[in-house]
Amino acid sequence: QVYKGALFRLVDQAVDFVMSKIALTVGTRSEGNRAPVKYEIPREVVAEAIVNAVAHRDYASRGSVQVMLFADRLEVWNPGALPSVLTLEALRRPHGSFPRNPLVAEPLYLTRYIERMGTGTGDMIRRCRESGLPEPKFAIRDGFLTTISRNPLNASRGTTQKTTQKTTQKTTQKTDERILEILRDRPQAGRREISVILGDITEDGVKYQLEKLKNAERIRRVGPAKGGRWEVLE
Repeated sequence: QVYKGALFRLVDQAVDFVMSKIALTVGTRSEGNRAPVKYEIPREVVAEAIVNAVAHRDYASRGSVQVMLFADRLEVWNPGALPSVLTLEALRRPHGSFPRNPLVAEPLYLTRYIERMGTGTGDMIRRCRESGLPEPKFAIRDGFLTTISRNPLNASRGTTQKTTQKTTQKTTQKTDERILEILRDRPQAGRREISVILGDITEDGVKYQLEKLKNAERIRRVGPAKGGRWEVLE
């Protein structure tokens, strides 16, 4: 995929592309009414790697940010290098913020694409540990490369994991009401995620139901098609 357009849209499209291709696990409702959803790579880690690549790349270079998904890893490469005051080892420890492109980094920070200055790589390492993944790797290879390992079990299967527990009430509930319930809990959920949570409807079926709910003015889309969210109107 080749993405062009506004800065924020580029980030949203790249993140959504990765999340649509990796494994998604839906747990049981044993501890509550809402089934937990977990991606094999946390969304925050994917977003941080891509945002860093966009924010800190060398914009004097004609090279493009490249996001490459393999069976065992995710690689995010950008043309550029670390500032002279930082080393690869320093990225693994608390460090100061030295944005290569302040005019790009500032709006990303103000819109919460960058949560806290100088802590992104540390957050990536922590979230990968919490998910049982190896720590991300950082390297200089004709630019800056971030490598994130995938869950080898999920990657080898190449399929979405489904462990959904259905109750009689949920089975008899109308599909549109079930989708509304999901959107109230996860307004940024896409068709794939909704399909996996429901367990008995395809992505095309979810698309049809969303259009029906939208036309009936029960939901509306806030923001762009990629990276936006759904708002339930009732």
